[in-house]
Amino acid sequence: MAASTNEFGATLRGWRDRAAPEEFGLPTATHRRARGLRRGELARLAGVSTDYLVQLEQGRASAPSVQVLTALARALRLTDAEREHLFRLAGHLVPEDKPIAGVLPPSTRRLVEQLSGSPAAVYDARWNPVAWNAMWAAAIGDPLERPEPERNMAWRQFMELPTHVVRTPDQQHEYEEAIVADLRSSSGKYPADQRLAQLISDLREASPKFHSLWDLRRVGLYEQEHKTIDHPRLGVLHVDCDILTTHRNDLRVVVYTAAPGSPSAKALEELSASRADNLRLIDLPPRTSAG
Repeated sequence: MAASTNEFGATLRGWRDRAAPEEFGLPTATHRRARGLRRGELARLAGVSTDYLVQLEQGRASAPSVQVLTALARALRLTDAEREHLFRLAGHLVPEDKPIAGVLPPSTRRLVEQLSGSPAAVYDARWNPVAWNAMWAAAIGDPLERPEPERNMAWRQFMELPTHVVRTPDQQHEYEEAIVADLRSSSGKYPADQRLAQLISDLREASPKFHSLWDLRRVGLYEQEHKTIDHPRLGVLHVDCDILTTHRNDLRVVVYTAAPGSPSAKALEELSASRADNLRLIDLPPRTSAG
């Protein structure tokens, strides 16, 4: 459990105590001692045993399932923010009952457009490219030049498709572990997304390496990496890759930067100057057979 079991139990008890019985169609006799719902009443509403609810509130049951948390949140009529807090206290991501959003907010569009001196791209939670600037296309390659299934970052990696990125075996393994953990995190948060489920199924069938890493059941986010890029014109570039995840729709904003004054920074400056008249943003439709 991410937080202490005492905090989870105290929060659950507090929300049970504030629930007005009459709002749930329950009797409010004058001899009633409970301020809110009784444990047995909440247990019936949530479809769990009273004994298990007691264990949760007293910190003796430390790993409630997503199904139990969903039932408790629904029974207590929690707000979205409260539901998310309950899940996080239990060490879970909040599952979405809808597919991954494919809409690019105007603010995220502007962010990528204005990063004209750095390769920048936006990916969805399946690691499909949604948008990118001309610096990204020049440094990494234009996704539109690839068949649609091969634009997915995870698919490209585990199918061992050509890339400008050079990694040692250890770096390769760390990167692959991070991507798989990130996809598992997304699959837990978006269980209703059929395209994500299909991507994972296809990767498990096509790549023994992915299958093995997936079965480790690690969960996490791919957030940063130091990359070495073997550029066909600029030579070897050493850049930092930072991934910022938007809270609202789980878009991944990926940005490459180089240390100020370094040869790689100067090379990127030259590349930016050569493309100053051709900066643009390209949006993809939210569809791909690999993801």
